[in-house]
Amino acid sequence: MEKIRCGWCEKDDLYRDYHDHIWGKPVYDDETIFEFMTLESFQAGLSWYTVLSKWENFKKAFDDFDYKKIAAYDEAKVEELMQNTGIIRNRIKITATINNARRFMEVQKQFGTFSKYIWSFVNGQPIINHPKTLEDVPATSEISDALAKDLKTRGFKFMGSTVVYAHMQATGMVCDHLVDCHCK
Repeated sequence: MEKIRCGWCEKDDLYRDYHDHIWGKPVYDDETIFEFMTLESFQAGLSWYTVLSKWENFKKAFDDFDYKKIAAYDEAKVEELMQNTGIIRNRIKITATINNARRFMEVQKQFGTFSKYIWSFVNGQPIINHPKTLEDVPATSEISDALAKDLKTRGFKFMGSTVVYAHMQATGMVCDHLVDCHCK
């Protein structure tokens, strides 16, 4: 019996594997949350598949998404990343990632963990939506609007409402699997 999945992931096995095992599963550890924030910010203006296909390259290039190391990156490291053909070479997004690592640690100091901060926007529990079609899945929500606004006031870059909503989907803060999807 063939599994029924959300239609967006049927491009190939890479997409199907991401959909079946990662997307929409609640993430509470700061390291993984930062990893997804970084990947989602690089997606801005691009397809998720472009980022997904380069995920391992990003992981190597950005020290396994170790935000403490990334926060200490200097201009030489930015130049090194700009030469790395395995990642998306966008200087503004690279410097935003460094900035975001620094802001991430500031939030940790204030809240104990970044997870406590970000999950507070959904009262610590995933929001389970029941979309019937892909057209029923929004690109933003009132919560992603509020979270993006708060992140901006804290100095985060490339974390607008659409990117934040995608992050919320990826990390299971919101479940947008279609009602007939086997992951629902």
